[in-house]
Amino acid sequence: MIICENLRKSYPAGHGRREVLSGINFTVSPGERVALLGRNGAGKSTLIKQIGGVELPDSGRIIRHMSTSWPIGFNGGFQGSLTGYDNARFIARIYGRAYAEMREFVEEFTELGGSLRMPVKTYSSGMRARLAFALSLAIEFDCYLIDEVILVGDQNFQRKCQIELFEKRADRAMIIASHDMYTIRETCNRALLLNNGVATMYDDVSTAVEAYEQL
Repeated sequence: MIICENLRKSYPAGHGRREVLSGINFTVSPGERVALLGRNGAGKSTLIKQIGGVELPDSGRIIRHMSTSWPIGFNGGFQGSLTGYDNARFIARIYGRAYAEMREFVEEFTELGGSLRMPVKTYSSGMRARLAFALSLAIEFDCYLIDEVILVGDQNFQRKCQIELFEKRADRAMIIASHDMYTIRETCNRALLLNNGVATMYDDVSTAVEAYEQL
């Protein structure tokens, strides 16, 4: 289970600060798929980064009884001067995964070929997203954090992403931030709507989508 208790986060804005999260409380149980809904700037990415440990809240706490991925779609964790292979080796070392196995998976999944020998800073955003997706799936997590950019490339590659994440890992918890309401309706069983720093949890996803579309 992941428990978020009274999370607050603000950022500098002009001569003051803008509070993006104003005391957020919710839980995610094993196997649950929770959608994060909200307009641009509502705090979806901020919340996902905090759950993944990329950012810290100003106050409140996050209790994790499940292992969580880094945010899929977030590329800030790459070392740009290293190659795709080197980044894979680094991740394998951190998580105690055999590098040979990870390398094979990354090669097959990303379809990036010789580009994996190039520095990541030379990659396009789509290539970086492919690598981030592959590295996230090469490590088994209890909960996957998905921040918008999950289906990249042509239709065949998008189908591969769907199978690896939503079908092969159907028993895993997920927190998904997206503006794609079709994916939200098809994938999630609960939804958290963020608006003006306040979060409202919905047990019915269709009701949450209707509330989101009225914002």
